[in-house]
Formats: sequence, C-alpha cells, structure tokens
Amino acid sequence: MPTNTRIENAFLTVDISSLGAEMQSITSADGGSWLWNGDAAFWTGRSPVLFPIVGKAPNDTLAIDGKPYPMAQHGFARRREFTIETRSATACRYVLEASDETRAVYPFDFRLTVEHSLDDRTLTVTSTVENRGSAPMPFGFGYHPAFSWPLPGAEGKPHTVTLANGGEPLRQPLENGLLSTNRTPSPFERGRLVLAHELFANDALVFPEGAGDSLVYAAEDGPSLAFRFDNLPNLALWTKPGAPFLCVEPWHGTAAECGASPELKDRPYTSVLESGEAKRFAFSVTFSA
Repeated sequence: MPTNTRIENAFLTVDISSLGAEMQSITSADGGSWLWNGDAAFWTGRSPVLFPIVGKAPNDTLAIDGKPYPMAQHGFARRREFTIETRSATACRYVLEASDETRAVYPFDFRLTVEHSLDDRTLTVTSTVENRGSAPMPFGFGYHPAFSWPLPGAEGKPHTVTLANGGEPLRQPLENGLLSTNRTPSPFERGRLVLAHELFANDALVFPEGAGDSLVYAAEDGPSLAFRFDNLPNLALWTKPGAPFLCVEPWHGTAAECGASPELKDRPYTSVLESGEAKRFAFSVTFSA
C-alpha cells in the first residue's frame, strides 16, 4: 500500500505519496487548502509526475526504434510505487528505477528522482532523469499539479494567469488528445488571461513555446501563487469545465502531433540522454495569502 511522507515548516505542510511521488495536499498555517483533493467525480489526480511521455500516443502505442510498446497517457511513473531515499523535516526525495515491468513497455535503464522541499512560503519540486543503460534514451517529462480554483478565501473573485514575460503565446489545440498541426491565436492579452471554464470546453490550453519561465496564478485582490520553471519550456493549463481546480502544467515534451510518426524520439520537445547522462527539471511555487 502507498505511504505518505509529510514535510512542513512554519508556513506550509505538504503530504507526498509513495505512489507516483505525487503530492496529496498543501496546507498553509492558516488552514488554507491549496491543492486539489482528487475527488473522483471530476479527476482522481492531484499532482502527477509525467514520465516517460507527456500527453497521449497514437492509439496509446509508442514506437521505439520501430518496435511498438503500449503506453498510456502521461506515461507510467504516476502509477508506480517510488522508494523514499532521503527525508528531513522540510524535504524528501523519492526514487523510481527501471524494473522488468517498466522495461516491458519502455526498454531503458533509467533512474528518476523526485524531491519536494520547503523554504519559507516556497515549495520546490526537483526531478532528475538518469540514463543508466548503454543506448541513447528518449523521453518526455512534465509536472501536472492541480490547484484550488477558487483559491482559498477567494470564492466569487475573478482569477487570472499572468505571464511574467507579457507574452501572447499561440495555442496548439488538442484533437482526441493529440496535438493539432495548426496553432490558434493566443487567449492571453499582454500576458494576462482571465480564467473561465468555457476556455476548457475542448480540453487543455497547450502553449508549446513562448509562455516563458514564470507566471502568477491569482485571485483579484486575493491570494496568489507565483511559479518559476527550470528546463520546462512548454506550458499547459487545464481543468474539467465546472471542476474546482486549475492545473498549471510545465513540461519538456508534449503529446504526439496528429498524423505524425509514433516514434518516441520524434515527439515534440523529446529529450535524449546518452549513456551516463542526466537531466534536471524543476518548478517552484510561492504562496501568498
């Protein structure tokens, strides 16, 4: 059975499950609950880690060097049991290593670490993917945290996402979970997007490039979450219309494009590690009431 690890300081308490190294709750000292609770009426996820793909593969099948492998949306890491490696009052690190079961669907010797740490009002999640095999290893990686919408104490207030770079990144729509080859005008105006559930009537808002490395999700004259992203060039925003959460998803890798090659190495923004190499990905979020 999965077990939870708790990290905390004077400002925040975070619970992380061994299943998927997935956060289960984020609570502030005033009792505010900031992370989605996983209500199955909408979506059972809370903050899954996406590996070795982000998004869908055509017919849920990847090709690696021409050989087909079954692969569910967002990969298998979120359904795997991680092992706790280190733990302190304010940080913990989980690890997932290749096994016979993972090699049957992803034939590489990998090591994935996921560390959660607290510093005052800032939570940082850092992941490292290592190639411990002899062959080049392609993969996608991403984070999928879901935060309360409305934010604690901000019921009835407009909520916005504001890009620090002031950008108006083009959207790449999804068609049955795969990326359309067309891009559509940005819903952002001078870096600002006023959130509305109808924006998500046709699935997630995916911005493959141009969203920058930081943004703020906030309620008008209310609480805010300030994000920074490291080595995560793609951004998606998602909810199920009517659901009380917003996913802020930084990625390095996206779903396959419609009609494109099923090869993993050909998916947009795929990383490839040579033998012995490692790659780091991180995001931080600062909570302000």
